[in-house]
Formats: sequence, structure tokens, C-alpha cells
Amino acid sequence: MVLERINEPNDIKNIEKEDYDVLAEEIRKFLINKISILGGHLGSNLGVVELTMALHLMLDLPEDKIVWDVGHQSYTHKLLTGRREDFDKLRKYGGMSGFPKRKESACDAFDTGHSSTSISAGLGLVKARDIKGGNHTVVSVIGDGALTGGMAYEALNNASRLETNFIIVLNDNNMSIAENVGGVSKYLRSIRTADAYKDFKVSLERSLLKIPKYGESVVDKLKKYKSGIKQLVVPGMFFEDMGITYLGPINGHDINALTKVIKEAQKIEKAVLIHVNTKKGKGYIPAERHPARFHSAEPFEIETGLPSVNRAKASYTDVFSTVMTKLGARNVDVVAITAAMPDGTGLKRFSNMYPNRFFDVGIAEQHAVTFAAGLAAGGLRPIVAVYSSFLQRAYDQILHDVCIQNLPVVFAIDRAGLVGSDGETHQGIFDLSYLSSIPNMQIMAPKNKWELSDMMKFAIQFGGPIALRYPRGEAYEGLKEFREPIVFGKSELLYEESDIALIAVGSMVKDAEVIRHELKDRGYPCSLINARFVKPIDGALLSELSEGHSLFVTLEENVQSGGFGEKVRAYCYEKCLAVKVAVVALSDEYVEHGNVELLKREVAIDNESIIKRVIAEYVSL
Repeated sequence: MVLERINEPNDIKNIEKEDYDVLAEEIRKFLINKISILGGHLGSNLGVVELTMALHLMLDLPEDKIVWDVGHQSYTHKLLTGRREDFDKLRKYGGMSGFPKRKESACDAFDTGHSSTSISAGLGLVKARDIKGGNHTVVSVIGDGALTGGMAYEALNNASRLETNFIIVLNDNNMSIAENVGGVSKYLRSIRTADAYKDFKVSLERSLLKIPKYGESVVDKLKKYKSGIKQLVVPGMFFEDMGITYLGPINGHDINALTKVIKEAQKIEKAVLIHVNTKKGKGYIPAERHPARFHSAEPFEIETGLPSVNRAKASYTDVFSTVMTKLGARNVDVVAITAAMPDGTGLKRFSNMYPNRFFDVGIAEQHAVTFAAGLAAGGLRPIVAVYSSFLQRAYDQILHDVCIQNLPVVFAIDRAGLVGSDGETHQGIFDLSYLSSIPNMQIMAPKNKWELSDMMKFAIQFGGPIALRYPRGEAYEGLKEFREPIVFGKSELLYEESDIALIAVGSMVKDAEVIRHELKDRGYPCSLINARFVKPIDGALLSELSEGHSLFVTLEENVQSGGFGEKVRAYCYEKCLAVKVAVVALSDEYVEHGNVELLKREVAIDNESIIKRVIAEYVSL
């Protein structure tokens, strides 16, 4: 196998040209085999095999730098830098990350996980290089989906002033996670199909070369001024107008063409953008046909592309999807917004049923939130469906555009808490803290699938900003018998005893029920409270419980700093309640990738760790 000859960075340079296509095929087979077992980002990686090979052929790593936007397409890069044997533990705890990690390899120039960041980071590396007197090449690879993010344009605007080499590779596959939308996609599509320019350029060059004696010199001079010809033939030329040299579009699966254009780009003493057309999922028919499904794939059968294990029960996302379609039918003012994730957030069905009330704004969370604020100011009831870790990107817009005006925007926050294999950049463990800090924002968390439905109905009727957060995965169906109506700011007392009160938030109610039974079996009486509201907390119930309990134990899948437990502790201190508060939450650190249950044990919020702590806290009273 050709791939087995690559064990260190730059080993690809020792591969014969006639073996490049063989290597590309072997890489695709390797990735399909591994990801079918482990799960991971398949479509994006299959699409950039030749592009990655070309970059590694033309660059010297780790001296030269590649910044991968988002980073989920870096599997081939990891293979070509000698990490083939690490793929057996891809995205497992203690194993190789699914994203670039500087601590993992010197060839990973910058940690990424969210989109639209690579040009900014690359520009920083360029300026650092120049200040320190270096001469290495810096390349930022960004997808056309990520180019809808405003931060990318802020960076392009800044990069346009460069008088030194900086290469930006635009990997254009007409996809982000879902199909791209908006003006940027339309503009790039016009360039992809601009055959008039390509045909004109080729025919003009051939004609001029036929001129005796002067033909070649005229062609050379015209090449120096080819941007002017582009301006005449290709409408807009947005990048050239900004002052960034544009090269392309190039077939992203033609290694020879890619290496030539990279070599040309390295000679240009300014920012240069190479526009590369690729096919997401290339080489694996199921991924080519269903690129959104294979963006982040669960383990699957290679022959069919179907999941290896069928999910029997509905997820929280499925429940949200069903509730949204019902709310849309009952209330014509209900509108839904997603940032390039109609499938992942469960809004696909809503979009099919109510296309005029569904808005996919592309990878642009900041715009999504302020857009929702405008919709609310116009009299509608917008629901922003977003993953917890991505909502972080719109903190200022939540604070400034939604909450200052007290606008009725609903934030449906999926993937809250520990999400597992995608690691630090995707764990949803900060939302309770950063949302709680904002005046006018209210926060709920459902204990099971029925409460998610009830909270959505409550949120639609609420008169100001409100968020409800729910975890990834199977929706809990326990505690069905407890379904008291949602009352603003009121918790739900599930079991009332004495001494110890477990006060759990959302996904932790399920665990708290098990913990309570175990404590009772060990002789410790225990009450169980479903917090329901993280903000405002139910101070009246806390005061009431303090009369018959000596220990409050708060449980949340969020960092402790700024979280629910600290609010309970502060209230008890302020009201001089004679009760000890033990906060079960995550410590002030990032949580790496791995199985969620394993991660819970590592951060000591698994059931056994909590039971031991509760007993120790109670005994020490």
C-alpha cells in the first residue's frame, strides 16, 4: 500500500506522481473503513483528499502552516503527518481529536472547531511571521459555507492591505452542513459556471501565441494584467475588488492543477485566494447523495451507508421537531431560524410545512439572533434553534439586540451539557452561565420529553427573551406521572422527605432520581426537586425546604462558575438560611472528547461520584 509509506510529515514528497491517484483512493478507503466503525466527519474529509495532498506536496510541515477552518476536514492532513495508527482511537477519550490540536502535533498550526475563523488566525500567523523575520508559507483553508460568517469578511477586509504572501484556499463544495443559502452561494455559483471567462482566456492566449516574435511577450504582459480581463468577463470579481488576488476556479480533485496553482500563489506578495471546487463525500456514493447525513456520521454499514444501530427512541431534537410543527399549525406568528443546521436542530419538517416562516441564515449566529430580534419587534414569535456551543458566538447580540429591548425571542438550545466526541469546542457547558448574566433573560430546562413540549408552549406565550436547553440524544421518558403546569419561576417538588434535598437541572433530574433511590437504600432520607427554571430560581421553595433539610445538593451539567448552584448558594447566604449547599457541576476547565458517560466519571458528575460526595457532605454536617 502507498499509504503505509507515509509515517512522518512530508513523506508524501517521496511518493511517485503516478501513485498519487492510488494514494487518494487508499486514503478514501481508509477513512470510510475507520469512520464506519468509529463515527466522525466523513463527507467533508472525502471531499478534500486531493486538496490536502497538494498542500502537503507544496509545503514543508511543520515549518509552513495550514489553518483548517472548522477543522472537521483535517483527517487526511492527520494521515499525511504520520498519525495513521492513532485513528483507532479517533474521538475517543485520551485518543486523537477529530479537529486540529496544537498539543497533538506541531503540524496542527491552530486549534479550530467553529467556523469562519481561519482567515483571521492565518492573518495573525502571517503578521507574526513577518515581525519575527520568517519566510514560511501560511495557508488558511475555508469552506464556502463558512464564508457566510461575518468574521470571515472582517478578516478579508484586513488581509486586503497585506504586502506579503498569504494564501487563502476557498474550498467550494456548495455545502456547509446543509446546502448553502444566500447571496454568497449565488455569487460563487456564478463563478463556478463562468465558462465564458475560461474559454475567452484560453482562446485569447492561443491566438496571441501565433503572432510571430511578439506573441509570447504579449501573453506574459497580459497575464500580469489578467485581473483587468476578469473584471470585463466575470461579473463582480468581489475578491479582486477588495484587493485580494483571485486564482480559479480550480478542479479540487486534480492534484496536478492544484500543485501548479499553489506554486503560483506562493510567488504573490499579497493576499491571494485560490478558489477550489470539490465534491463533498467524493468517492463514496451514499455520502455523495446524502452529504448532510454524512457530515457527522454515526457508525454505519459501508455497503448501504445506513446506520449500524437503529435508534429506537426519539431524541430531544425529534421531540422539538414535532412540537415545532404543531406550534406552527396553531400560531401563524411562529417563525423559525437556524444557522445552516435545519436537520441537526430538527427544523427540517417545519421548513417543509411552513417554508415562508422558516429562515436558514447560513453560518451566521450573530445575524440569526439580531434577525430574530427584528422579527420579534415586527410582531412575530421567533424561535432560534441552535447548538449550545454555537450560541456562544452571538452573546453580544443576545445582550444588546434582544434583551435590552426585552423582545420575545425563544432560544431552543440543543446539545446542552456534555456532547462527547467533538470535544472542547462543542461541549455545551457554558450556556447557563453566560445567559444567566444577562438581564431580562429567563432560562428553563426540561426533565423529560413531555416537559420539553410543555416548556415550548410556555415559551411561545412568554412576553420576553427566554431560553430552554436540552441535551443531545435520547429523550428521557421517566417521571411521566409528574406533569404539573409550567408556572413562571416555579420548581417542581417530585419527592418530599427531609434532611437532604437534591435540586436538579434538566438532564440531571434523570440521574438525581437514581441517586435518590440509592441514598434511600443506604438509609439517607432525600427529597428530589426538578428546578425547571435556572433563572429565576424558586427562592420561595428554597426557603420552605430549608426548614426540613440541612443539605441542599444542586446538580447541573454546566460549569460551576456562574451556574445554577452558585445562584442557589448565593440566595441561601443572602436569606441566612440554615442549610449547607453542595454544588455538583463541572470545574473551571475545558472537557476533551470522549464518550459522555466516561466524561461524566472523569469530571465527577456521574451517579456514583455524586452519591459519595452527598454522603460525605451530609456526614460532615
